[in-house]
Amino acid sequence: MIKISNQITNDIICAISTAPGMGAIAIVRLSGHGSIALVDQLFESPNNKKLINQQPYTVHFGKLMDNKTVLDEVLITVFHAPHSFTGEESIEIACHGSVYIQQKLMEILIHAGARMAEAGEFTRRAFTNGKFDLSQAEAVADLIASTSATSHKVSLNQMRGGFTTKIAQLRDTLLQFASLIELELDFSEEDVEFANRDKLYELTSQVQTEIERLAKSFSLGNVIKNGIPVAIIGETNAGKSTLLNLLLDEEKAIVSDIHGTTRDVIEDVINIQGISFRFIDTAGIRHTVDAIEMMGIERTYQKIEQASIVIWVIDLTTADAKIKELAELIAPKLKDKHTLLLFNKADLLSQEELQSKNKLLNELAADRLFISAKKQDNVDALQSLLVKAAHIPSIGEADVIVTNMRHYQALVKALEAIVRVREGLDIGISHDFLAQDIRECMFHLGEISGHISTDEILGNIFSKFCIGK
Repeated sequence: MIKISNQITNDIICAISTAPGMGAIAIVRLSGHGSIALVDQLFESPNNKKLINQQPYTVHFGKLMDNKTVLDEVLITVFHAPHSFTGEESIEIACHGSVYIQQKLMEILIHAGARMAEAGEFTRRAFTNGKFDLSQAEAVADLIASTSATSHKVSLNQMRGGFTTKIAQLRDTLLQFASLIELELDFSEEDVEFANRDKLYELTSQVQTEIERLAKSFSLGNVIKNGIPVAIIGETNAGKSTLLNLLLDEEKAIVSDIHGTTRDVIEDVINIQGISFRFIDTAGIRHTVDAIEMMGIERTYQKIEQASIVIWVIDLTTADAKIKELAELIAPKLKDKHTLLLFNKADLLSQEELQSKNKLLNELAADRLFISAKKQDNVDALQSLLVKAAHIPSIGEADVIVTNMRHYQALVKALEAIVRVREGLDIGISHDFLAQDIRECMFHLGEISGHISTDEILGNIFSKFCIGK
């Protein structure tokens, strides 16, 4: 792995690693050569023992001093290099979660010689020190941001090296043949062949298949990471905003009897049975001359296009003719979308009337459900239908799913390069061009793991991490 220069690698860095605000406990981390000795200056244990003399992975109780004044009673965990998250000498201080204590502790540490860590700097140091590769480092951020059981499992697998292993296997296989082909170039005058072309063709076919599989998994990975987009559409006052508030269990959208209340898109993510859904409440669809409302309706059509699942909320008190009129506007936009017809306000109709309404829109391929959003009837059934519509396959511990756009783009470029190798073999292209395309494929795979990277790329990646990680 290429070691990336860090202009201040010898600095002792510190940061609050727990979420901002007041809590029961807060964790402050330090990393860098001399961090244990630095904390020793401020720490008083009951038996006057020094942290620098303690065994790694041990926890010590004592007082943290501000000059001669006790700031707090703390627990301190000691890590010796290279056996720490960053690969450096490290300290973790567990103090009480008072905002004052946290800020004062940071002030004392900085005054003693540490500096405030930059966003993602702990993880970047771990990468620089070879604790894991770049795709694993990015998985740390994804694991912290995971909002569902599925996204947690995918991120954890990547952090443990599942994706890294796949990429390493592909690069090693290509490297062997690239070396043989380049050896042929050294003996070009003797016209010798070290790399069997039939075996190379078979190999590139396997590599192409694997890269294609990884690239295709991004569509699933993107949904797992960001949530399945679900557009809630329908006529004004059909109960879309009431439904959104019910699903989110909060008053997110304004509910009113006035038509056209929702004029812009409202989005939020919730977790249902371990799957993240990104619900999008849209402006009601109707004929209007209001310019702003028309803009909202246009955005509704855009969100239908972007959604994987569409919930069409139909007010059962609306005349059949008006529902069919609205269907002429909506139905053409629902092709290739998993659609759920949600007949709302079912509590206001008799069983006879409900049976009549159930015959509406039979020509539309969609799941159907009668609910009362206001009375919260049939919400469990709605959630079950959404989970079924999500089509999220069971993901095992060893399954590699690509969730990162940067990885996907690198895979696409690697795929283009390996396809050129296959095409070159078909037409008998010269050795040097074959070697160039194989090397390019390896280059793009190396971008994923960080074998090929620059300070600019790394700076962009780690700047998106939270402070303290």
